[in-house]
Amino acid sequence: MKLKSSKKQSKTNWEKLSTMEDSEINLSDSPELDESFFANATIRMPEPKKSVSMRIDQDVLEWYKHQGPGYQTRMNAVLRMYMRAKSNISKNLLSKSRKVSRQNSKKVVKKS
Repeated sequence: MKLKSSKKQSKTNWEKLSTMEDSEINLSDSPELDESFFANATIRMPEPKKSVSMRIDQDVLEWYKHQGPGYQTRMNAVLRMYMRAKSNISKNLLSKSRKVSRQNSKKVVKKS
């Protein structure tokens, strides 16, 4: 397993930890999960991704791939953030257009 790099330096002595027996590791701050935990637990499965074929500029694709494994996940995250930003704008515009539409409907009703 490849570890992700972190800006903070770990205070863990990984070499010492890798040589320890499980029984030697202090787990006092991580209590074992008992039956009551699992009795109340629910399983939440992630939504499956949809496989698509998409045309992307070569330099854009190369840049994402150069960032390392998970480049498609990062591309999805960027697209999701864009979608959310545009959705907020769209919601505001839609709300305003509905308000104008209702006002226009009232005017039409009055003329009839």
